[in-house]
Order: sequence, then C-alpha cells, then structure tokens
Amino acid sequence: MPDKQRTIKKATTVSGTGLHTGLNANLTFKPAPANFGFKFQRIDLPGSPIINADIDLVVDTARGTTLEDNNAKIYTIEHVLAALTGLSIDNVLIELDKDEIPIMDGSSKYFVEALLEAGIVEQDAKREYIIIEKEIIYKNEPNKIEIIKNTNIIFFII
Repeated sequence: MPDKQRTIKKATTVSGTGLHTGLNANLTFKPAPANFGFKFQRIDLPGSPIINADIDLVVDTARGTTLEDNNAKIYTIEHVLAALTGLSIDNVLIELDKDEIPIMDGSSKYFVEALLEAGIVEQDAKREYIIIEKEIIYKNEPNKIEIIKNTNIIFFII
C-alpha cells in the first residue's frame, strides 16, 4: 500500500442510470487536496451541499447504502467507494447531479476505468494506518453466523 495519500490528476465524468430511481445521472470525480477524504456534492440542489463519506451519516442500508447530511441524500454509494479504495485513492470530490449513483453494469468496473483514465497522483501528506493486532470474533448464533479474523489487519485512515 502507498505511504503517501493520492488523488486523481484531472476530473472525469461517468454517466448512467440509477438502479432504484431510474434517473440518468452524471457523476464527476474531481481532484482534491490532501486530507480531504471522499466527499459527495449534490450540484443539482440549492447551495450544492456536500456529504462526507462517513459511517455516521449512513441513514439506510435497505437497498444500498444511503448517506444524508445538509438536507441532501446520496443513494447506492458502494461501487464508487469500492473503486476509489481499490485503487488506493484517498482524496476525491464526487459531484453528482441526481440523488443516486449510476449503477452502470452493477460493478465498479466503469468507475475504475474512469479513474485510471484521469490518472492517479501522489500527494505530500502521509497516510495514517490503524493496525488491529488481536483476534476479532463475531458470533450471531440465531442466524448461525461466525466470523473470526486472527491475523494482522491494516486499515488506512482518510
């Protein structure tokens, strides 16, 4: 994993239909400064409110992950965030002209392709990591679920 934070070289846009709303949406990835993280901006709403990609802003997970802040919502964020994380990109502004991310083919493929086309650049800020060194066990006996992780896990903080 990179030691330095990363963003994209130039803006790039992906367009498509929202899975649940059926509306055509344009999503534009834009370069962002170090320590910015991932932020969504609803450019179709008055004041163009910004919503941080923050677990504390998750308001629904019934048919996808929904974030809400500043009187604005963003639906179905998983594939976009998977593309950014998979490419080790830390800082991007994600502009959207509707309330739902385009579904594309149901994967992150088209987002990854757009981000690679835009180019990835290293920034001057170092990444911070969390290292979990002890065993983690989760059990849900009524549903017969058990998850055990007993090796080092490294997370990076954005």
